[in-house]
Amino acid sequence: MSGLLALLDDVAAIAKVAATSVDDVAAAAAKAGSKTAGVIIDDAAVTPKYVQGFAPARELPIIWRIARGSFFNKLVILLPVAMLLANFAPWMITPLLMLGGSYLCFEGAEKIFHALFPHADKHIEADMSVKDPGHLEEAKVKGAIKTDFILSAEIMTISLAAIEAPNVWMQGATLALVGIMVTIAVYGSVGLIVKMDDVGLYLAENGRTGAGRSFGRGLVKFMPVLLKILSIVGTAAMLWVGGSIMVHGLHDLGWHLPYDQIKVLAASVAAGLESGAGAVKWAVTAFCDGVLGLAWGLVLIPIATRLVGPAIAAVTGKKAAGH
Repeated sequence: MSGLLALLDDVAAIAKVAATSVDDVAAAAAKAGSKTAGVIIDDAAVTPKYVQGFAPARELPIIWRIARGSFFNKLVILLPVAMLLANFAPWMITPLLMLGGSYLCFEGAEKIFHALFPHADKHIEADMSVKDPGHLEEAKVKGAIKTDFILSAEIMTISLAAIEAPNVWMQGATLALVGIMVTIAVYGSVGLIVKMDDVGLYLAENGRTGAGRSFGRGLVKFMPVLLKILSIVGTAAMLWVGGSIMVHGLHDLGWHLPYDQIKVLAASVAAGLESGAGAVKWAVTAFCDGVLGLAWGLVLIPIATRLVGPAIAAVTGKKAAGH
């Protein structure tokens, strides 16, 4: 009985601390979540492509299935792994961050390379060959969840590195809150984006006023432009975040040259400004991080496509995907 009372007392104490720490958790989650902005933008820019070509009635159900997979990725798989790393192998966090940063640099550079030198996409060609809508939907959802897992791992690792929590419970609660907030933000935004053209079409056909119908037609025409803008912003954000991760990672591992040189350059450009010096420093730093991210990504393209890809294909028995 005394053991039960002691357990209840401990639970009550934890609940009391949790109740008084809600604001701290929310603040820490907001701070950590802001560090993942580039990955979030890319996630929101990438996901709409997975519902292209499906009937409008299937778009939101598909997004919901992907969102459920994202919740599972973050909260069931990645959260426990992140907590174990933080508390038992913290030295692994920086190398893992740099591995994820390298992936972001590679993806961003590959998108730019593809835009400059267009080439066939075997994944798209494979999708076009699938005639069964149910099978295609299943394949698309699985592919989206796999992509989400990589992006979610990066989000959770970046967030973990940014969290400053006094104990493991607040650290875990903050990381869980970040995962929930990011997933809702990303897939809520994706849902709005993919249905916006339907809203525009409805207004164009059923608007009560000429202005309403005109607005609907404009909305339909604007959606491809919006998706293009999101893709460009997402690519830039990937290179910026990926480059920043690499620069800070090298700094943490003892190679201070890139970090120090960028800091000196940003300070010199902003020197003498009466206002906006902070914004200028940030812009110069982000630009330099992005340039370094692009350079590193271009280096990684042949490594990933000619060495890593075939090696993974040989281990898994699957055919390596080409560019």
